[in-house]
Amino acid sequence: MRRAAVAVAAGAMAVALAACGSAKESKGNDSSSASAKKGDNIKVGLLLPENKTARYEKFDKPLIEKKIKELTNGKAEFQYNNARQDANLQAQQVDTMITNKVDVLILDAVDAKAIQNSVQKAKDAGIKVVAYDRLAEGPISAYTSFDNEEVGKTQGTALLKALGSKATKSSKIVMVNGSVTDPNAAQFKKGAHSVLDGKVTIAKEFDTKEWSPDNANSEMESAISAVGKGKIAGVYSANDGMAGGIITALKAAGLNVPVTGQDAELAGVQRIVAGEQYMSVYKPYAPEADAAAEMAVALAQGKSLDSVAKDKVSSGSAQDVPSVLVPVTALTKDNINDTVIKDGVYTAADICTGKYKSACDKLGIK
Repeated sequence: MRRAAVAVAAGAMAVALAACGSAKESKGNDSSSASAKKGDNIKVGLLLPENKTARYEKFDKPLIEKKIKELTNGKAEFQYNNARQDANLQAQQVDTMITNKVDVLILDAVDAKAIQNSVQKAKDAGIKVVAYDRLAEGPISAYTSFDNEEVGKTQGTALLKALGSKATKSSKIVMVNGSVTDPNAAQFKKGAHSVLDGKVTIAKEFDTKEWSPDNANSEMESAISAVGKGKIAGVYSANDGMAGGIITALKAAGLNVPVTGQDAELAGVQRIVAGEQYMSVYKPYAPEADAAAEMAVALAQGKSLDSVAKDKVSSGSAQDVPSVLVPVTALTKDNINDTVIKDGVYTAADICTGKYKSACDKLGIK
């Protein structure tokens, strides 16, 4: 009897230990198995960098939110903040997302290097981070953006085309690049230089703090004074917002030379129609936003990214990050109908207001 009792007790202990071991093993697995059980009831956080550039509030935020709701049958909880170009504020916003226990965070960093500690804190809290539009430092799990060097090449190629026979080594160009805190700006710059160097002379070059149109305006005024009013053949502007400030300075000096841009902002498209800005880079936001949403939902649910992310990108602190890189198009007066209007970004009525109507009619924009 005593031996039987000992045997039963030993068996019970073995079962208990096995159960304990199973529980520990389950707890030791990565968060993907636990996340998968959540199904569509997930929390997704989105942090965007600033609101001076129209795209973020007008396109990125609503497109990402819509796709997340679509992928989760409307069950996902969506949390959003904009850092208004303040890196310290964005770090606080990451802390808030961690406190709110989001399952995954889509992050467009104000300062890609400064955000590294925040990305690490998110990972330590079991939160996967999808770097959006800018390749944030730290242990990110996925990344989506455009081929940023290709953006710069597209801008540089378009500028040379606009210059035509004036594209000579003696022709003087002013380059107004984006903020040094944005890794994309360095890639745009690198791509543009790869096309422009040796073909024209870069007479003045600026890295523009916070991508500010006001700063770009001041830089252009400085360049006109330094280079000479009649000696500037064209201007490389890294985006449309800065192009607006640049063109204001050019107009004040009585100049009208080819100016590049990026983002296909409405004001930029209107300047292209009016002949004030030569081109912009049209980046279709829907594919980028959809990719971010798809990767975020998959990560929150513990699913593989293999079917979504076909590329790999490395940063200074993360290697072979699953990525989606979206192609871009040079937007000029000749293809407005086939790009921003065809894709539903704007209607002809949006573009062809007041003083732009007659120019639109001549270009057949409808």
